[in-house]
Amino acid sequence: MQAGRAIPTSPWELISTSSGETKFVLAVLIVFSLVSWFLIVAKWWQFRSLKEGARRFFRAVAHATRLDDARMAVNALPPSPYTRLFKEGVTFYGELVPGGVAAEPRDAPRLTPSQLEALRMVLETQVDAEHDQLGRWIPWLATFGSVSPLLGLLGTVLGVMDAFIGIATSGAGNLGAVAPGVAEALVTTVAGLAVAVPSVMAYNIFTARQNFIAAELEGFAREMIVTLAREGRL
Repeated sequence: MQAGRAIPTSPWELISTSSGETKFVLAVLIVFSLVSWFLIVAKWWQFRSLKEGARRFFRAVAHATRLDDARMAVNALPPSPYTRLFKEGVTFYGELVPGGVAAEPRDAPRLTPSQLEALRMVLETQVDAEHDQLGRWIPWLATFGSVSPLLGLLGTVLGVMDAFIGIATSGAGNLGAVAPGVAEALVTTVAGLAVAVPSVMAYNIFTARQNFIAAELEGFAREMIVTLAREGRL
């Protein structure tokens, strides 16, 4: 804000009378904020649903005494990373052994070492795919969290430059002439931090949750191999 303009008496008036550069930066930050909050709500709802799905899945599997019983119980559950991993492992085992897990262990041939290694690779690949799917759009929160403060700083620098140019043009150098321009310049810094703080917090929370679910999937994949061995299929 150049010297000689009316002194704003409220934050809204400060924004409404700001320079074009400041308004442009604020508009971009508003877009970033809307998108980041949309992603935060969407991912929160997704992980909340996955938590309930995991509870139902492990409860169904815990009540099954054999893999075939678990297969029938899991088929009645809605899709989730846990059900997809289980079905992928069971389906691939069925391709290796006639009858799959439905066949009696004493009638089913044992897996060879190469077949067992192939089954492990299939399960690991599915875990990696689910991990990547869980992390979809999460990096955008990190991007908003890192870019928004820099964009706010850019708006602040442009605002300070505009204020000093106005002061030099008018020749006024008292505090009343400098303060409005500096206050306008700092608005974009505040806006940038307001966008960055929730974005970074949500990114850290969702990343930790993503890694936790992936660890659960890895543990269950190992448990499937152990169950096959317990039933005498290896």
